[in-house]
Amino acid sequence: MWTSRVLVWAASMGAVGIWGLSSRAAGFDPTGMAGGIWFSPAARWDGIWFLQVARFGYEDGPTAAFFPLYPLVLKALGSGLIVAVLLSTLCFLAALVALHELTALELGPDAARWTVLALAFSPMAFFFSAIYSESLFLALTVGAVLAARRDRWVWAGILGAGAAATRSTGIAVLLALLMLGWGRASWRQLAWLALVPIGLLVFPIGLQLAGLDPKAPFDAQDVWYRQWAGPLGGVKDGAVAAWAGVRQLVAGVGGDGDRIYFPIAGGDPMAIARINVGLFAWVPLVLIALIGVVRRLPAAYAAYVVASLAVPLSYPVVPQPLMSFPRFVLVAFPLWMWLGWLLSRHRRLRIPALVVSAILLAVSAAQFATWHFVA
Repeated sequence: MWTSRVLVWAASMGAVGIWGLSSRAAGFDPTGMAGGIWFSPAARWDGIWFLQVARFGYEDGPTAAFFPLYPLVLKALGSGLIVAVLLSTLCFLAALVALHELTALELGPDAARWTVLALAFSPMAFFFSAIYSESLFLALTVGAVLAARRDRWVWAGILGAGAAATRSTGIAVLLALLMLGWGRASWRQLAWLALVPIGLLVFPIGLQLAGLDPKAPFDAQDVWYRQWAGPLGGVKDGAVAAWAGVRQLVAGVGGDGDRIYFPIAGGDPMAIARINVGLFAWVPLVLIALIGVVRRLPAAYAAYVVASLAVPLSYPVVPQPLMSFPRFVLVAFPLWMWLGWLLSRHRRLRIPALVVSAILLAVSAAQFATWHFVA
């Protein structure tokens, strides 16, 4: 954990010191919540929204898209930048400990070690110490599944409820818990899993009690231009956007005869092209890892991955269909368990894979810190 965080902070602060910030920084942080260079790896993009909710509460509109557990814990601790970074980082440490235990239980101790390394140095792992809910969500989902595997169903229900109160996709862990308990746990034990959907419902009920729109958490997705595209329709839309991105990169921008493939993106067409190509590259990698999960882990793990990724893949963003998809992959922990197993079995892959991943992590963290969109 700490070595990967040193890499993230060094790459981020170095990038800000050398290149400065994107011109978009003032528009996304008009009140200066992000702090100085020391917090550049943490207080960016959605982190500003989380700080706003923690400090000022919810209102109808964009803030309702951010589920309450992370900002509530942050508010209880004081909602300062240092506290927020410590909260995310300690949750990440707890998540790694739980993931190590779960992977050792399912795939052995060597696979557990490489799972932790692969996740900590994965290209998007800078989110785990940023002011985002990823680390808390990962700790709760892995903890819930680990509790179920140890037949501690009270804790499975409590932690699952926490996951559902952290992100809407947390409800997907209920499927994994039910599959793990079916035929093994008593009905009385499984009844504790009813806490999971309650964790999801607490948010809209709380909004209604506060005089706000209870449908706001789901309607707020319109602000980010997410639209229903049919089951997993985002895969097709992402492929189309990636192909258009390739054509845009080949054509370039600037000449009289140049064609603009992303007129609705509201930004640099070349930047949008690169983003869409990069986002779609995750799709085949996830498919390969999912096949590995199906072959090496109980069916509940693959079911959880499919259920959790079905949401972003069915509600794509218009100009960037797979926006945020790598962040959903980041917390789909069975995929990383399989990768850890793969690295444990193939010694020659270990160091090259870790080095390449660490380089991509440093590059991604530098982009994030300088207010350039990553995922």
